[in-house]
Formats: sequence, structure tokens, C-alpha cells
Amino acid sequence: MCFVLWTAGCTASQLESVVEMPARFEADRIFLDLAIREGDTLVLYTDTGGGLFVYGHALDRIDWNDSAGVRLGDLALDVAFPEPLGTPDASLPIFRPDGVTDRSYDGMLGQAWFADRIWTFDYPSQKVLLHESAPSLTPAIRTAQLGFRTDSTGARVLSFPRISTVVDGDTLEMLFDTGATLYPTAEALGLLGGGVANARATSFITTEILNRWRTRNPDWRVVPDADEKVEGMTMIEVPEVSIAGLKVGPVWFVERPDANFHEFMSQWMDRRVDGALGGNVFRFFRVTVDYPAAVAHFATSVGSG
Repeated sequence: MCFVLWTAGCTASQLESVVEMPARFEADRIFLDLAIREGDTLVLYTDTGGGLFVYGHALDRIDWNDSAGVRLGDLALDVAFPEPLGTPDASLPIFRPDGVTDRSYDGMLGQAWFADRIWTFDYPSQKVLLHESAPSLTPAIRTAQLGFRTDSTGARVLSFPRISTVVDGDTLEMLFDTGATLYPTAEALGLLGGGVANARATSFITTEILNRWRTRNPDWRVVPDADEKVEGMTMIEVPEVSIAGLKVGPVWFVERPDANFHEFMSQWMDRRVDGALGGNVFRFFRVTVDYPAAVAHFATSVGSG
């Protein structure tokens, strides 16, 4: 498969260097359906801003009894399915939460799985691609720098990407978060439209910034108490978001308490962040995230050949 917008010609080596993942897009959330040797399928949720695990109940379903962890290569029919590079033994921990979980997936592929690789999230075409090397780009592509947490020697220690965006004239630092999810109330779902999905890709913003937006822009649409999972969170519609100089919108953001990002999430990142950009922003783009080079390449139109 060769993409004319992103490659300078289509050589055999280029064709072999791009692998299409078994991706499925639902309400701009990305799942990988991994066929396994037990004749079942593990549904893995992709979340660049999340953790790495397989739910215990999913392994119970296939009679997997290793309590320490699981390597995807030990389960997958496709032995080439990527293992995480950001863990010591390339295994996924087994997670058995006390409460009810989102049963729409069996595990999560988070920052440690995406780390040190080059990925394309093609939202318009609903594809996820893994590149062996950085693709050649045309001048139409816009590039944004990414920030990652490093140690005192400059070595990267975590792979939660930070990206800058401009909203309402302010530059905000945000988590690049393909997994950001809203469980909308009935009122919120009515405004979002597009069916009856009980989980939607969203973007998050701190209470501090949301209040600033509301003060400056009293005409922006809001929905109080918009999230079924988190009480009292307001949803606000932003007319325009700018990333790497490309402007898209409108986009809904969902409120989260300041501490969620200013304290908790920021401790894992290179700078303080005010929220997260998720699939309801990225759906406008074909975006390639080059983790080794710490850049993201954006295009709003897609060519294929």
C-alpha cells in the first residue's frame, strides 16, 4: 500500500515498510481486533495517553492462567503483531479492577506500546499504519513538535506526547490522547448527534481554562453535567482549534478538574498540560506521529494509490 500524499513514489521497499494494523474506528475511538490462537479475538483499545494492560476477565474467557503478564506474540495468530518496546520484557500486565470496567474492549495499548515507533492515524480512511522508517512528506504536510518527559541526561523516560494547540487566541499545551473518551448524557448525545454510541472520542480541558472561555465567549454552547461517568462536568463547543497552523472545528471539549491535568497527568510529561486533544479533533486529519523524532505530521486531505 502506498500513499501518494506521503511518499515520493512507490518503491518495493516502501511498500514493505508499512504495515496496516487490524483497526476498527467507532465514534472516532480506535480499536485493534487481534485474532488469537484460541479461536477468539482480543479487542484492544488504543490510547496514546493511557496505560498498558489486558483485563483479567478477558484472559479468563480464553483460559489463560498466567497471573504475571501476557505477551501478545504468545497469543496472536499474526506473530508479527508489535510487542511493546517501552516495557522491560515486552509483556502486558494483567489488570483485575475492583469496579465495573468498560466491557467494549479486552485491554489497552497505551504509551509504552506506541513508544519508539512511527504511526499513522488516518481518521478519514479509518486506518492505522506502522512505518518501518519515516515516510517522505510533501510540502502540503504541516508539522508540530512533540514534547516527552526525559531524565537528567536527556534520555526519554516516558512516551506521553505533549502537543501545542491554539484556541481563542491562546496557545495551550495538551496531551496527544487518542483514547480520550466521553460517556455522554442524553442531552450531550443529542447535541453530538451521529447515532446512539454510548462512548465517544472527545477532548478534555481543565476547569480553569473552561471558565476563561465561558467568560470571554458567553455565546459558546455549553452542556452542564454532560458526562455519565463523572458528575458535574460541563461540555463546551469551541468554534475553532489550530494545530500546526491547520484550523478545524467546531470541537467539543469536556471539563476535567484542574488537578487531573495540572498535577496528575503533568507529572508524567515534560511540561504542565491544560487538557487533552482526542479523536474528535484528530478525526479531521491524517496524522503521522514519529515518536523517535518527536514530531507529528498533519494533513487534512488524503490521497491514495
